[in-house]
Amino acid sequence: MASACLPLVNPKLFKELSRNRVILLACPERESPAHYGKLASIIRSSRPRSITVVTIDGSPHCLALHASANEAEYILGEKIPKKHYVVVNSSELKEISPDSIRVARYLSLVDELIKEKPEILEKLMEFSMEYRNYLRIKERNHD
Repeated sequence: MASACLPLVNPKLFKELSRNRVILLACPERESPAHYGKLASIIRSSRPRSITVVTIDGSPHCLALHASANEAEYILGEKIPKKHYVVVNSSELKEISPDSIRVARYLSLVDELIKEKPEILEKLMEFSMEYRNYLRIKERNHD
């Protein structure tokens, strides 16, 4: 399963990932939030050997695709061989643990992690235009 925008963001990577695989494209922003049940039904009826989820890092919508794969496993009550990846800066494919996705759904836990490791915000500045803009506005309003 991949985010619907992946073929536009990185056509070469999409072509490479599509080789010898069935690709389901989905966009939680444009489609019904029923991915959990839909994916569980697809898995139950087709019994894939494994599932790979690839989305765009930083997309607030794409997180739902990763969560739906974890949730399908929960709904079915069985372990599903799966891998999660994000495309960083439109080019780098980075594997993400299923537990990272679980934690990302709980903002109170993310907040604890940031408080324990505030330097992560410096890394966020490298990736997020929204965060850089927020800092500029914050700095301008403090003058």
